[in-house]
Amino acid sequence: MSDTIINFLQQYNIPGEAIVFIISLLPILELRGGLIASAILRLPLIKAFLICFIANVLPMPFILIFIQAIFKFLKGFSFTKPLIEWLEKKAVSKSSSISKKYLLGLFLFVAIPLPGTGGWTGALIASVLEMPIKKSFVAIVSGIFCAGLIMIAITYFIPGLFGFKF
Repeated sequence: MSDTIINFLQQYNIPGEAIVFIISLLPILELRGGLIASAILRLPLIKAFLICFIANVLPMPFILIFIQAIFKFLKGFSFTKPLIEWLEKKAVSKSSSISKKYLLGLFLFVAIPLPGTGGWTGALIASVLEMPIKKSFVAIVSGIFCAGLIMIAITYFIPGLFGFKF
């Protein structure tokens, strides 16, 4: 998926750093997709990590603070109500992986780079479950940082051990 977005954006002469930033902002792809894109584009590791981390963290306060109001507003329209209800149901179903120690659970949920986890989903879960915003934000940002370290190993170090370059 990252390579498709890279190819599309390169047609418009968008710099690699901006491509990585855009990919890291997107739900689902987030920092993980951004680091894969940065490896493909051969961006320096530290620069890539900083761009991906900042882009992935940027939407989190807005999601935590405003998503409930946005969902309430969108439920007022018949064409968006089913989507919003599906998103809320998905967030609640994912919340079962977050234990009674909700902040540790939220951190681990965001930190482990698996499909369906990440900052966007973590923020959605925290918001739907009405977790404290400041504490949730810290757990999510810490999780994004940890996921970034794991993804650096996967995208930069492990391929290098086997002589593979993107």
